[in-house]
Amino acid sequence: MSDSPFVHNVTAEDFQSLVIENSFKQPVLVDFWAEWCNPCQVLIPILTKLADEYNGAFILAKVNSDEQGELAAQAGVRSLPTVKLFVDGQIVDEFMGALPEPEVKKFLDQHIQSESDVVLNDAMLAYQEGREQDALDMLNAALAHDPQNAKLKINIAKLVANQGDLQSARALAETLNDEEKQQPEAKELITQLKLAQQLQEAGDPNEIEQKLKDNPDDLDALYQMSNIQTASGNYEAAIQMLMKIMQKDRSFKDDAGRKGLIDIFDMLGSDNPLVQTYRRKMFTLLH
Repeated sequence: MSDSPFVHNVTAEDFQSLVIENSFKQPVLVDFWAEWCNPCQVLIPILTKLADEYNGAFILAKVNSDEQGELAAQAGVRSLPTVKLFVDGQIVDEFMGALPEPEVKKFLDQHIQSESDVVLNDAMLAYQEGREQDALDMLNAALAHDPQNAKLKINIAKLVANQGDLQSARALAETLNDEEKQQPEAKELITQLKLAQQLQEAGDPNEIEQKLKDNPDDLDALYQMSNIQTASGNYEAAIQMLMKIMQKDRSFKDDAGRKGLIDIFDMLGSDNPLVQTYRRKMFTLLH
């Protein structure tokens, strides 16, 4: 039996108060289990651990289905373990079987706002109000208490990059694991940092423009100008320059034209009309 204030053993007598009524205050995760069920014994420690880690963001209610058979039947439980999430008196989601901890966290995070999420929302509001340093201080304090939180890292990196500290932003982005780096927001951040670095190295825009007037096929100048156009938000112009580089020389800077296009596509997202149009054109060039 857990001593956690966020974990309760529930019966038919107190289900209304501990689950239904509590679910109007915070989400309640109801775990239907039994002593003989080996997967149940695997899952219970995971759920208990997460209830403590989430620090009251949800309540874990454990229902022994052997002792509370009628309650389990009323909830539509057909196999064990079955876990149901109650919000505002209703079942909003559920899963069956002993999921590993990362999968349980994904399940929870779809419905439950953690303390870090609350701080992140407050920090972004402060940033929108022009209180950039306040926002950064709030995010850094939250990261100190939740050092593995990818969303905090990404948003801190964005803010310090906006302040011109690209080195710190890149260092923070590098602490993301491979899975986290594949998240759309992380891919956008990494691409923006890469482009910002390329812009720093691009040189004088006027000189580059003159080089292109003198020689429209100057691939170095085209590549540098594509970075400048991307940084200025002129994405279609940048894409067209990179497409031209692809057409002229696939070996230029180790296929820099194609890689630059992919960076812009990642940054803009697959739903962007430019991405949909030019991705098809890039595919045609490749094949």
